[in-house]
Amino acid sequence: MSTHAAKRLTADEFLAWAEVQPQGRYELFAGEIVAMAPERADHARTKAAVWAALKSAIKRAGLTCEAFIDGLAVRINDKSVYEPDALVNCGPRIAGDVIIAPNPTIVVEVLSPSTQHIDKTGKLIDYFSVPAVQHYLIIDTERRVIVHHRRSGDGSIATTICRQGEIVLEPPGLRIDMADLIDVS
Repeated sequence: MSTHAAKRLTADEFLAWAEVQPQGRYELFAGEIVAMAPERADHARTKAAVWAALKSAIKRAGLTCEAFIDGLAVRINDKSVYEPDALVNCGPRIAGDVIIAPNPTIVVEVLSPSTQHIDKTGKLIDYFSVPAVQHYLIIDTERRVIVHHRRSGDGSIATTICRQGEIVLEPPGLRIDMADLIDVS
């Protein structure tokens, strides 16, 4: 990620700015616009696999949730807005013109060289500052591992390092085989 502008913006200013950009993907991190780097093929493949696995698991579970790949953002606070690689929003169907997920229950980031530090630290803290977020999955395609951070009943955050088997995302009630999210062979 590289800083795109020196002026610090609020989340509302950033969202208005981002909607009129002709191309590119951006996030707002502590008031600064950050351009997202182009993606590698493995990154794009993994995002697609995650979206497909989440969508399928939602359908199997019969939940009123929806899986998204890119696009929808998560508003952290008045200074930060992130666009995860994938997310699950639960609740009523979102209107077609909405750009912020109103109830982001699961957020997923696929590590890349340019973002891995912030994905593992700042975004971990920030995503869990959003009360709706119950799960944050960090997918490391190079190591073939998923780090699953989840909110416990007491509000603390528990972490599991997954190398194989099933990942349970409760709430909302999804079960996904890790092999459907990432090539573990």
